Amino acid sequence: MIKKYCIESGKIKETTHNEQIAVFINPDENEKEFILTNLGIDLHTINSALDPEEPARIDFENNHTELIFKRPKNYSSKDHFMFKVSSMGLFFFQDKILIIMSEDINLFSGKQFNNVMDLRDVFLKIIYNSIYHFIEHLKVINMIADEIETKINKSMENKYLLHMFTLEKSLVYYVSAISSNSFTLEKLKNQAVKMGFQDNHLEFLEDILIENNQAKEQANVYSQVFAGLMDARASIINNNMNIWLKNLTIITISIAIPNFFASLGGMSEVTTITGIENQRIAHLFFFLFSVTLGILTFFIFRKFEKKL
Repeated sequence: MIKKYCIESGKIKETTHNEQIAVFINPDENEKEFILTNLGIDLHTINSALDPEEPARIDFENNHTELIFKRPKNYSSKDHFMFKVSSMGLFFFQDKILIIMSEDINLFSGKQFNNVMDLRDVFLKIIYNSIYHFIEHLKVINMIADEIETKINKSMENKYLLHMFTLEKSLVYYVSAISSNSFTLEKLKNQAVKMGFQDNHLEFLEDILIENNQAKEQANVYSQVFAGLMDARASIINNNMNIWLKNLTIITISIAIPNFFASLGGMSEVTTITGIENQRIAHLFFFLFSVTLGILTFFIFRKFEKKL
């Protein structure tokens, strides 16, 4: 699918002709052939823009600049707490920008696209938009982790731990993607003047580098904290399990001791054991004795447990 846009009155608007920005969404073979034949972009680069495993990189060709950049993939409930990373291709020509993506998203959303001056401005703002989405996703991951942590402390179900492991895995991918973008942006900064970037573009590029470094630092901190807390949460669950087992053991012993006395002569010989001839009174006495002994045993073991 192809979408075409132009810059009009400082805004990006969809058009059907004289486009300045062409967006190819998951191009088919015919569309790939069109890009290869008319724009001189090789098939390997086209496939790299669609490959989520492809690291970010930038290449400077004779008539255009090729940028493979990482961005967070749109999250859905079907992902089950897995935040994925996708790639996108930005190809900057003197009079056109070509964008190749694997999913259909509103690429030009956000207030930063309300005032667009030229194609270089669009090029940088698309990069900034990707970094901004990383930062927003990191905030969401942190909020989800806080909610899951609360549930872990109240529940012993494995599913909450699995959700935390999934979030931790997502952060590993995010750290790798943002770090890859960082090296690419540094290389872009070094060649910015050759690409015709003006002072305002260079200033904006510096802001983008700062935002990306903040995103990388934030992702690293979250990843390290998650890795440390997972061990702590596993220990909490093991401790809760041990507490349950100790309580069950104390209850079992509290029942077993009265049962031992009841088993000495059998319940049919309760009158002989108690020395009371009236069988009903003898049974009542032995019952009260067993309950008292069980409660006493329970509190003795609980008191002993607290001293440990």
